[in-house]
Amino acid sequence: MEVYIPSFRYEESELERGYTVFKIEVLMSGRKHFVEKRYSEFHALHKKLKKCIRTPEIPSKHVRNWVPKVLEQRRQGLELYLQGLEHQSYEELLRELGLFSLEKKKRMRADLIALCNSPERRLQQGGCQSLFSSDK
Repeated sequence: MEVYIPSFRYEESELERGYTVFKIEVLMSGRKHFVEKRYSEFHALHKKLKKCIRTPEIPSKHVRNWVPKVLEQRRQGLELYLQGLEHQSYEELLRELGLFSLEKKKRMRADLIALCNSPERRLQQGGCQSLFSSDK
């Protein structure tokens, strides 16, 4: 999976002050997906995630000047933020959330069930009869 923020645009609204929208591009399994988000949505995500996991740095919420150079720096910072989240391994995220031991137990249980249901195990327990038993 690859994540990029290739562009941004400024939106004006009659109902609220103008704001910037960032276009997020996700490349997964050879397909591109796009979504647009405001900085406030990144910030809300960051607040939720940092309660559970170690997060990368997010660009400052407050911007003094809305000139293109400053917005480009914010775009780059948000892209690095998303890429930093992407590079955390599944096991690392589970460990940070305190769920790694549960996942490990679940995997072990699944392995034990598979082992108990294997033909070799049935042969050891009851010979060939148990493999080809028929219900009458």
